[in-house]
Formats: sequence, C-alpha cells, structure tokens
Amino acid sequence: MSQQALSSFIWSVADLLRSDCKQSEYGRVILPYTILRRLDCVLEPTKPAVLAELKAKEKEGVNPEPFLLRKAGQSFYNPSSLDMPKLMGDSDNIREHLYSYINGFSPAVRDIFERFEFHAQVERLAKSGLLYQVTEKFAGIDLHPDAVSNHQMGLVFEELIRKFAELSNETAGEHFTPREVIRLMVNLLFIEDDEVLSKPGVVRTIYDPTAGTGGIVRDPARQGRGRSQAHRVMFVSRKVLVNCTRNLYS
Repeated sequence: MSQQALSSFIWSVADLLRSDCKQSEYGRVILPYTILRRLDCVLEPTKPAVLAELKAKEKEGVNPEPFLLRKAGQSFYNPSSLDMPKLMGDSDNIREHLYSYINGFSPAVRDIFERFEFHAQVERLAKSGLLYQVTEKFAGIDLHPDAVSNHQMGLVFEELIRKFAELSNETAGEHFTPREVIRLMVNLLFIEDDEVLSKPGVVRTIYDPTAGTGGIVRDPARQGRGRSQAHRVMFVSRKVLVNCTRNLYS
C-alpha cells in the first residue's frame, strides 16, 4: 500500500468520529492511535521473549527494565500480555484493557500519550460508544516495519498532520518541515563538503533540536550515501520517536 493510500485509509477512521467530534478534533484521536498501532506492531515479534524475561526476572527479584529493553530490541518495551488484536476479544472491558495496555509501556512512551491527553479521548469515545469500533479499526491496520518502513511511516504521519492542520485552519508547516524544504536545507549543508566527505575518517554532526518525524536527519543520510560509497551515517539519538510526538503538542 502506498504512503498516500495508507494515510487515507487511516484517516477514514474520521467517518466513525463525525457524530461525536468536530473535524478539528479528529487528529486528537487519530494521531495517538496511529502511534499506538505502530508501537504495537514493532513490539509484536519480541513479545513472547519479553514476557518470558519479565517472569524470570521477577522470580529472581531483580529490576527487569534493562533486560526487557534488551529482549525488545528497542528503546522501549511493553511487558503487558495484551496487544491491540487481543483487546478485541472483550468488548465489555475494552476501556479498562486499553488503559492497562498503555500503562504497560515504558515511561518514555507513556509520556507520549500523556502529552496527547489520550486518556481524555478514550473516555470520550467510551461515553459515545465508539471506543471498541475505533480500536478495532486501528487493530486491523498493518503497520509492521516489514510492511511499512520507518521512512514511509514518517511520511504517513506527516500526511496525517497536514490533514489535521487543514481541518484546524492551521498551516501544516507549523508542525513539520515540508520535504522539498528539507532537501534544500540538506543541499545547502553539503554544498561545500562533497570533496571532504569522500575522504575516510571524516566526521560531520547534524543536530536537529526539533526532531519532528526525523526527516531532517534521514535525508542527509540518504543524500550522503548517494555522494560516496564510503559515506556512513550513524544515528546517536535513541529517543527520536518520543521527541517526534512531544513536539506536536508541547
């Protein structure tokens, strides 16, 4: 599925929200749910190993966090036995199980949903009888990394932000930098460094204080590889995802 088709499919959730939300409020539901489903898909392959590790470390009486991070293979984890598809198995307790699942995430990820004020959206959906339907819609979207790359996921998220900004009568550029602007910035950064970057052992650091979806960091990587086979880019930050979402509503 193309990036445009995927973002349109995700945005189709808005059809469920029309009776309860203003158009300008769609993003408050759709954006955090998109993040939740992506994280859910990212952690799925290591879920059994994480659960087994949690059980073992609790039995040993040691702090399981560093071991869970290692087993998850990410900078975040969730030792809950629940995932989004499993939430669909109990429609009567969807609200409680959803809270339990979100609270199972490591602190940095929980902070994302707190900044989105996601609990308020869950309560609103529960009162209107839409919580199960919306959760079911997202649980059926395949956002696994082998199906949707990190780059494509960033583009999808930016497209959703653009739609959200349009409905809110805001400028999309207030929330993210357009790709053509990023490409111009990267070309300006590299314009006098082509010869230098072709030499071994040369180090260049690119700092983006407002990480967004990471596009300004990823584009130098792609353009750098195109300039030299010897060019190698290393990403230092382990909290790009957290910074991305924090910047939206901070």
